[in-house]
Amino acid sequence: MNRLLLALGTMFLQQTFVVFGRSLPAVIAPAIIADLLIDPAWIGIYFGLTALASLFVQLGCGGFIVRYGALRMSQVSLGMIFAGCALATLGTAPMLVLSAIASGAGTAISTPASSHLLGRFSPPRHLPLVFSIKQTAVPVGMLLCGVLGPQLTQWSGWHGTMLIAAAACAVFAFVLQPLRHVFDDDRVPEQAIRLSDLRETLLTVLRIPALRGLSLACLAFNGLQAVVTAYFVVYLTTIGYTPVAAGFAFSVAVMVAVPGRILWGWLGSGLVAPRVMLAALALGMAASTALFGLSSGDWPRLIVGVVAGVLSATALSWHGVLLSEAARAAPEGKRGAVTGGVLSFGQVGALTEPLLFSALLGLTGSYSAGFIACGIPALVVGIILLRQGASADEVQGRRR
Repeated sequence: MNRLLLALGTMFLQQTFVVFGRSLPAVIAPAIIADLLIDPAWIGIYFGLTALASLFVQLGCGGFIVRYGALRMSQVSLGMIFAGCALATLGTAPMLVLSAIASGAGTAISTPASSHLLGRFSPPRHLPLVFSIKQTAVPVGMLLCGVLGPQLTQWSGWHGTMLIAAAACAVFAFVLQPLRHVFDDDRVPEQAIRLSDLRETLLTVLRIPALRGLSLACLAFNGLQAVVTAYFVVYLTTIGYTPVAAGFAFSVAVMVAVPGRILWGWLGSGLVAPRVMLAALALGMAASTALFGLSSGDWPRLIVGVVAGVLSATALSWHGVLLSEAARAAPEGKRGAVTGGVLSFGQVGALTEPLLFSALLGLTGSYSAGFIACGIPALVVGIILLRQGASADEVQGRRR
C-alpha cells in the first residue's frame, strides 16, 4: 500500500507538470497571437502537430518503458515538455513546429509510463478509482495553467511565462531521480527497441474487441478535449471576456473535472458498468459542447459557467474509466504499450478535430460551427455504446 500511495503521488505530480506545460500555449494564446500577428486558426494547427507527434510516440514508447523503466521515461517526458516550452519562446515558425513536436512527445510518454507503474501496484478492482485519482492531475494542471498563465503573462510576458514552465518541468525531473531505484526495479535492460514495436502494439489493440471499442471512444473523446483545451479561452475573448477573465473561467470550469473524475472512477469501480458510464459521458460532452459553441456575450455569465462546468465534467473527465479498462484488458506485461496504443487512437482525434475546427473557422468565421461539428463523433460513440449495452442486457436476460 505504501508503494502504491508513493507511486500515485509521484505520477500525479509528474502529470500535473506535463499538462501545465502542454496546455500553456492555449491559455496564453491571446498574448501569443497579438505578439506574433498570427491567425487564431493556427492554434488548431499547433495542437494538431502536437497530436501527430503523440500518435507515433505512444505507439512506440512501450519498449522504452520496459527497457528503461516507467520512472525514467516519466523524467524523459518532463524533459520533452521543457524543450517544447523553451523552443516556443523563439517565436519563429520552425521553432513553433519543433515546440509542438516536443510537447506532443512529452505528453505521449506520460500516461503510458504512469499506467505501467500504477498497474503494478493497484488491486484490479480498484483500478478505475486509482487511475481516476491519478488522472485528476490533468484538470489540476489545467486549473493551475488557467490561474497562473494569464497572471504570469501580465507580469513577465508570454516568453517569460513559457520559460518559467520549462524550468519547473526540468527541476521536477531532477527531483524524481532518487525514486528510480524504487520504481524501476522491473526494467528489462536487454529489451530490444524495434520499429516493428509500433506495428505490434497496433495489432494487439485491434485484435482484442474490448480494446478496439475503447480506441474508438478515445478517438472521439480526446479529439473533443483537444478542441476545448485549444479554443476555450480564445473563444470567450471573442464574446466579450478579457483574457484574465477567460482564463479564470477556464480554471473554474476545469475545477469541476477534479471531483468529476474521482466520482466517475468510484462509480465505475463496481456501481455502474464502465460501458454505460462512458456512454453517458459521451452524450453529455456532445450536448454541452454544442451549447458552449452557441453561447454569446448576451448570455448571463452564470449560464455560460454552468455549461462550461458540464463540459468539463464530461469532455475533461473520462480518462480514469477508459484507461483503467484498457489496463484491465491488456495482456500481462503490456499495460504501458497497450495504453499507448489506445491513446494513439486518441491522438488521431486530437490531430484531426483541431484541424477540422481550424478549417471551419477559416471557412465560416464561426466558432459555433466548429464546436458543434467536433461534438458529433462523441455523440455517435455514445449511441453505439448505449446500443451495445442494450444488446448485452438482452443477451443476459435470455441466459436467465
